[in-house]
Amino acid sequence: MNPTLRGVRALTILTAALAGSASAQNGAFSERAQQDREIVYFLLAPETHSFELYHDVTIKDVGRSTYINVVRTGSKVSNPSARCLDTGEALKVETLRGDEITKAQIDIGEPVKPESEAAVVRFPPVTKGTTTRIRITETYTDPARYRTEGDLVIWDRSFGRPQNAILLPAGYELVASAFPVKISLSEDDRIRLDFLNPRNDEVRALVHLRKRR
Repeated sequence: MNPTLRGVRALTILTAALAGSASAQNGAFSERAQQDREIVYFLLAPETHSFELYHDVTIKDVGRSTYINVVRTGSKVSNPSARCLDTGEALKVETLRGDEITKAQIDIGEPVKPESEAAVVRFPPVTKGTTTRIRITETYTDPARYRTEGDLVIWDRSFGRPQNAILLPAGYELVASAFPVKISLSEDDRIRLDFLNPRNDEVRALVHLRKRR
């Protein structure tokens, strides 16, 4: 067989196998190449255990009019806001907790518990042939995942998306990172860490910081 044809046949078989695997998992398999959500964290003073963040996401599903951001257990969210990046329009955001989520018939992808919390962004339904690009901005407080131990500051959080970035507090430097990271300097002289995750799972971004000497 022609080597080129053999390669095409092998690729066809592999593609079919992957498609069958995804179907067998009822959509549980998520193709990394189609994920375009970008998240940037801005770490506030370590003693506050707080950080601001924004994440940009493109909504492609026709008829969809809500975006749900589930708050991780142990974190507290405040000051949520959202904006349509296509038009600049401010979008309505509400924070729902426990029974409020159930009453609003919001699917958060997991069983609703009394401590469950979700930020719900609402926007005009996506029409055929279009997309909606939105940015959600929030402030989180999480003493377990963003804390101090002696003269070290610990950031211990997992990332499940392809593109994630952290801006360190002003005057702090990186000591160690458990996952490969690209280091750069922001315009306001803060160290920026970029984590690229091409895998189809989460990575644990365990980072140690300290004040610059």
